[in-house]
Amino acid sequence: MKGMKGTRARGLTLHISLIAGVLVSLFPFYWTIVMSTHSSTEIFQYPPKLLPGSHFDENVHHLFQKIDFFGSMFNTLVVAVSVTFLVLFFDSLAAFVFAKFHFPGRRALFVIMMGIFMVPAQLQAIPQFVIMAKLGWIGSLTSLVIPAAANAFGIFWMRQYMKGSIHDELMDSSRLDGCGFLRQYWHVALPVVRPGLAFLGIFTFMAQWNDYAWPLIALINPDHVTLQVALSQLNSVNGTTDYGMVMAGALLALIPLLVVFFIGARQIMADLAKGAIR
Repeated sequence: MKGMKGTRARGLTLHISLIAGVLVSLFPFYWTIVMSTHSSTEIFQYPPKLLPGSHFDENVHHLFQKIDFFGSMFNTLVVAVSVTFLVLFFDSLAAFVFAKFHFPGRRALFVIMMGIFMVPAQLQAIPQFVIMAKLGWIGSLTSLVIPAAANAFGIFWMRQYMKGSIHDELMDSSRLDGCGFLRQYWHVALPVVRPGLAFLGIFTFMAQWNDYAWPLIALINPDHVTLQVALSQLNSVNGTTDYGMVMAGALLALIPLLVVFFIGARQIMADLAKGAIR
């Protein structure tokens, strides 16, 4: 009896801790919703208002007057979707080679790639800008898509995932069946690593959606920018920022991220469940 009571007490403590962690994690989203429904004056009142207000429509109206919200969101969507698909293809293809094929210089190339992975993105900004300028891409969305089409993190992540999920016996069987490299990649590797691709897709899409520094540098036309740069234009330099409007813009910018996250998370769980059944 004492053992069962101890087990129940530990289980209850664990569940309470998890619920508390979930509430703490969700509170910033709730607070964003609350602030987006209040005016700036109400936001700075003390004690703070913890319930939604009635100024959301007004804040959204001011937001659409200040910036081209849907135009910048479309630019961001084009960049995020394009980069995500390119990263999933190139990174998984390179990872497949690193994980399942032996060739001279493989270890050296992998070490070089990991070295690139450790270089801060800020150090790449100036040479990257010079290259984009010489190609004539500065000011266009191409300058955001092409440099991000492949990255060391995605290759490393997919290589580690493939090494553990694609067995050598499966590769040998595909070779006996006459599969070449591309057929092995498309029909053998990709169906097995779909959960890993789903995670990489979510990670890449969110990173591109939230990217601010490089679009601020590369897109020199203030009327043709991505969403994060457009939202930064709402901050006034004379100290009269409408924070209700800013939070309304931040809330609307979150919606596509939540949609992508839930779709990707369902894909991950479904594929993991299929793997467990097999």
